[in-house]
Amino acid sequence: MKNIGLYFGTFNPIHVGHLIIANHMVEYSDLDEIWMVVTPHNPFKKKSSLLDNHHRLEMVYKATQAYEKIIPSDIEFNLPQPNYTINTLVHLSEKFPKHQFNLIMGEDNLKSLHKWKNYEAILEDYQVYVYPRISEGNTITALINHPKIQKVDAPIIQVSSTMIRNAVKEGKNVGPLLANEVWQYIDEMNFYKK
Repeated sequence: MKNIGLYFGTFNPIHVGHLIIANHMVEYSDLDEIWMVVTPHNPFKKKSSLLDNHHRLEMVYKATQAYEKIIPSDIEFNLPQPNYTINTLVHLSEKFPKHQFNLIMGEDNLKSLHKWKNYEAILEDYQVYVYPRISEGNTITALINHPKIQKVDAPIIQVSSTMIRNAVKEGKNVGPLLANEVWQYIDEMNFYKK
């Protein structure tokens, strides 16, 4: 049975911080693979600067091609919208019964996990791997000590997709913050420049 970590995100764009966390999780935990689950655009929300699903998925493919244990996933693209994490977890567990799925999240998301739809079911059936983030507020003590929550001592990354989009808009060189193929794609497609 493969032990799979699910790393959800809009990846708008995917950057070195995402890759560092994913690689650290797969190399320094008991996870066999990390699936980078590209979250689709919510049709009920204003689009703002969110690129179309296929462009963000393409960037994840480009960023992860050198990492055999980090796999791009478009599994949520065909699920009913708006979607919830519990639905994706159940769907994947039914589709791949020989895999054990686990949730990866930043410490900032753990602080609001108790507000997620069916969060009790997530904690009942799935392990949650938490990487450190610098953020405001406190995590509920019951969640910190929950047996299904495992904190991983990963590097703290202070790079964000928002920061990258803003820097591109300002004409700054963000090459070092992205996989080379992703930076080339963004540049060729003129993404985030307006």
